[in-house]
Amino acid sequence: MVVAKKIVLLGTGGTIAGTSAVAGANTGYTAAQIGVEDLIAAVPALREVAPGGLVAKQIAQVDSKDMSHEIWLKLARHCEKHLADPDVQGIVITHGTDTLEETAWFLQQVLEPRKPIVLCSAMRPATALAPDGPQNLLDSVIVAGEPTACGVLCVAAGEIHGAREVRKVHPLRLNAFSSGDAGPLGWVEGRSVRWSRNSAPECSATSHARVVQTLPEPDLWPQVEIVMSHAGVSGALVKALAAQGVDGIVVAATGNGTLHGTLEHALEAAEEEGVLVRIASRCVEGQVLGAEDDRWASANGLSPVKARISLILDLIDDDLAAENDE
Repeated sequence: MVVAKKIVLLGTGGTIAGTSAVAGANTGYTAAQIGVEDLIAAVPALREVAPGGLVAKQIAQVDSKDMSHEIWLKLARHCEKHLADPDVQGIVITHGTDTLEETAWFLQQVLEPRKPIVLCSAMRPATALAPDGPQNLLDSVIVAGEPTACGVLCVAAGEIHGAREVRKVHPLRLNAFSSGDAGPLGWVEGRSVRWSRNSAPECSATSHARVVQTLPEPDLWPQVEIVMSHAGVSGALVKALAAQGVDGIVVAATGNGTLHGTLEHALEAAEEEGVLVRIASRCVEGQVLGAEDDRWASANGLSPVKARISLILDLIDDDLAAENDE
C-alpha cells in the first residue's frame, strides 16, 4: 500500500494574501495581510488533493516588491529541511508576483530540488470580487503532489513555468507570467497535470546545488547591481557603483548584448578596479548569441535580474574556494 505524503505550504505574503478596504477592488489593495493558515482554510478542496495532509508555516509576511536576501536564505533553509524529509512529497510557497521569478531562480540554484517546489501567487487580492488566489493555490498543491514534478516551478492561471524561463510580463492580467519562446512546461487541467511535451521535464544539475548551509549571512553577500544600456546613457551610474566598491555589475544590454560606447568605456574602467561584469539582454525573448572573443561573459540566456543572482552565487563560490585554498 502506498502511503500518501505531506505537502508543505510556506507563506511569504504577497497579493494572494492581500486585502482591500474597498469591496471587490482589484487594485489599490494592501499585500501580505492574511496568514497562510487562513489561505488554506479558505480552500476546503485542498484537503482532497493532499490526502497525505498539509503542513503550514509562515516564513515572512511581505509585499514581494520588498523581498530581501534575508528572507531568501531563511526560505531556502526551510525548503532544504523539508526536501530532506522522506514523508514530504512537495512544497508550495505563497509569494507575491513582483519578484517571484527572482526567488524561483535563487531557490533553483541553491537547492537543485528533486521534489517540486511550487511558487504560488495571485494578481488579485483575497477580497476581490473574483480572486484568482484560491484556484492558483489549489493548482499549486496539485502540482506539488504530482509524482513526476521536480524543480522550482511557478503555477498561475493554470500554467506551469520553470524557474529559469519564467518572467512577469504584465502588471494586471491574471496570466501575468510567461516563459517567452520556450513556452510553459505544462498545464493544470481539472485535478491533473499535463506536461507540454507529454513527459515531465528533467531536473538538471546546477553548480550551486546543496550549498545552502555554506552560504554566508546576507550582509556578507557580494554586492551586485544592474544597469541598463540605453540611448544617451552617461555611464555615471557605473562610475558611482565602482567608487562605492560594488563587486559586480550586470548590464541589461540592447539587442544581442550590444552596449552604448559611453557605457562600455565606463564598464572597462570599472573592470580595471576589480568589478566583475556580466551581460544580459533587455529583450524579453531569445538570448544573447555571444562570441568567443567577447570581453565580458554573457548571462547565458538569463534575464538581468536572474543573472544578478547567478553572479552573486558565483562570487560567493569564488570566496569559499579562496578560503579553502588558504
